[in-house]
Amino acid sequence: MSGSGDRSSLGYELGYAARRWRARADQRLARFGLSHAKWAPLRHLSRTGGSLPQYQLAEQVNVEGPSLVRVLDELERHGLIKRCDSDADRRSKIVRLTDKAGAMVNEIGVCLEQLRDEVLDGVPDKDIATFRRVLARIMQNLQKVEP
Repeated sequence: MSGSGDRSSLGYELGYAARRWRARADQRLARFGLSHAKWAPLRHLSRTGGSLPQYQLAEQVNVEGPSLVRVLDELERHGLIKRCDSDADRRSKIVRLTDKAGAMVNEIGVCLEQLRDEVLDGVPDKDIATFRRVLARIMQNLQKVEP
């Protein structure tokens, strides 16, 4: 890793750390038959009351609609979600967590909290707060950067 004032590889290091953390999460999620890609929709659904229109879920997990459809197909095959027609718009689908998924979500949350605690072991809360502020600023700046 680079020195404290060196910005040249910061993007690489941030991406590398995120990929490593995600790989560890995928290893832990495997015991539930899930990956991060399959966990993300379940997590967002559980945080929003258990159901969302499919297009909103795609926005929240930051994936294209067709990619989400493949993930949802698999989650539905495993009995973790159910898709229903929307009463407001028959072209739209509402994605709902099943009772089976609801029970799993809490257990998975505990598993991933343990991972988070392991990953952040030895990092003081004040450093976490600083990191969050820096990350928020980076995200703001990325909104302004032209493609």
